Amino acid sequence: MKRRDLLYPVLLVFLISGCTLIKTDLTDPLNSTSTQSTRVRSSEKNYPNEHSAENTTAADIDMNSSAAAQTDMDAALRDGQNGDGSEMVAAQQHTENFEKNILGMENDPFREQKIQTDLDEALELCQVSQDFWQKGELENALEALDRAYALILSVDTNDQPKLIQQKEDLRFTISKRILEIYASRNIVINGSHNAIPVVINQHVQAEIKRFTTGSERQFFIAAYRRSGRYRARIVSALEKAGLPKELSWLPLIESGYKVKALSRSRALGLWQFIPSTGYKFSLNRDKFIDERMDPEKSTQAAIEYLKELHQIFGDWSTVLAAYNCGEGRVLKVIRNQNINYLDNFWDLYERLPRETARYVPRFLATVHIINNLEQYGFDEISVDPPLQYESVTLNRQIHLRSVARAIGIDEKILEELNPELRYRILPAENYQLKIPPGSADVLLAKVDQIPVSHPPQRAFVYHRVRHGETLSVIARRYRTSVKRIMRANNLRRSNFIVAGKLIKIPRRGYIYTAPSIPPKKKNGRPITHIVRKGDSLYIIAKQYGTTTSKIQQLNNLSSSTLYKGQVLTIFPGKSTPPPVNGLSTYEVKPGDSPFLIAKRHKMALQRLLYLNQLYPGSKIYPGQKLFIE
Repeated sequence: MKRRDLLYPVLLVFLISGCTLIKTDLTDPLNSTSTQSTRVRSSEKNYPNEHSAENTTAADIDMNSSAAAQTDMDAALRDGQNGDGSEMVAAQQHTENFEKNILGMENDPFREQKIQTDLDEALELCQVSQDFWQKGELENALEALDRAYALILSVDTNDQPKLIQQKEDLRFTISKRILEIYASRNIVINGSHNAIPVVINQHVQAEIKRFTTGSERQFFIAAYRRSGRYRARIVSALEKAGLPKELSWLPLIESGYKVKALSRSRALGLWQFIPSTGYKFSLNRDKFIDERMDPEKSTQAAIEYLKELHQIFGDWSTVLAAYNCGEGRVLKVIRNQNINYLDNFWDLYERLPRETARYVPRFLATVHIINNLEQYGFDEISVDPPLQYESVTLNRQIHLRSVARAIGIDEKILEELNPELRYRILPAENYQLKIPPGSADVLLAKVDQIPVSHPPQRAFVYHRVRHGETLSVIARRYRTSVKRIMRANNLRRSNFIVAGKLIKIPRRGYIYTAPSIPPKKKNGRPITHIVRKGDSLYIIAKQYGTTTSKIQQLNNLSSSTLYKGQVLTIFPGKSTPPPVNGLSTYEVKPGDSPFLIAKRHKMALQRLLYLNQLYPGSKIYPGQKLFIE
């Protein structure tokens, strides 16, 4: 026989043996599973874990228990397929045990305690990093933050809100500290809490010239006079906080020592806080008060802000720049620099916005002029005396005008002592009212007799923008101007509004609330009508038996456009009711409308409205009786 004839039988034998092996593996999964688990156990014996049994995590324990439960369940299911019904019951019990093991994994107190321990350790590393940073050991500080970040990355919070919040707070803290450390590596620390270096260069000289002989001389003189009212208390607070007293001249640049100064960016008060920064440093703002205008509270907030900025930058000139435009803007400029080192603030000067770049030279010019008043002819200017007052706690919502009458002083004195009151009305609970010394006993004796006062209503209404509307169309509708609408909504462009958005429409005076019951007709005498939603001149004219032209002429209307809340004066006409003798009546049912009723009884809609003294847009109610033909 030839060798070629033996090839085909040999190949056939190999194929048959291979199929037999495959069938054996498929029909006996238990053996294969146990073989694999045996291999895993043997590998674990040969390669033990680096940590001891005490350091074994709860996740490993849960994984082994779940794997064992899964193996038991598979075995029970296999036995149930080859046996009777009792074996199926056993499989069901194994399934229930498996589910209990899974629930135990989610609510394992040991695992939650391990996660909390890791988060606490990460927080402790953040504090260690802060200590290293204050000592100037920046590399050790960064290393501690890296270890803390690695810890929180390894934590699985397992959808537990409390732990998730802790993890996110730590992530934010670590990111902020890293940014601060890298920023401080690029800045030379010039001066400490006790020194502000006054540099005189061409930029500072230009500001000195403006303040002494230029266009801002009168502004400087007026602000310097007003400084006497508040500066003594500001200096005391700065010295108590360990900050240089030269910072007490910062309000001269910020606000000219005007407690109600308001900038284009909505910054308010002596220290010019915007609302978000004010909230960050506990300056409250509500319907009655705005503590950004409180000299004492805003000074404390400014001190906290300046201390925080000094911890970030270390250089007072850079701190002042960050106070003006925000630390984020300054850090961005530092981060985008093309060199690895900034000698001082003046290397940063050219990269800052113009307003911020001028801010620091203006402050340095102010400090220089104050230290040399005689040289610039300001030595004979007398400053205002400091404000003297005592505080009394009141729990009554009263107006400053009423308080001034009760204690016999001018209302302007109380307004100057309490500038944070937005409407000169005290809040109803626990307000510390500042009054001239010696007036507390008189006020407390008469406070119960002072009438309660209420703040004015909001002088604007809301309007939802519809498709095709522009600000000019909306302004004409509400009889206001485009600029007032833009100012009320902080809009920068008048040609861009979004359909569906609510915008505020400023109104003059108070908003008049329309009465729920419409006024009755009075023939021969004028009555007033409050325009409601859905009204038009035609509908109102039909309602009062007059014409649209008479209403326009009487109210000086140049067009037929009305707005909600508008007050119209109307002379109602004498209308004779239609004869209804012999007509049937119909009781209105839920879902009815004049159109459906007219169609059901084969009447013209205008005829139905005429017979029942209705007009287009009138509302009908279930149970109402209508005349029909």
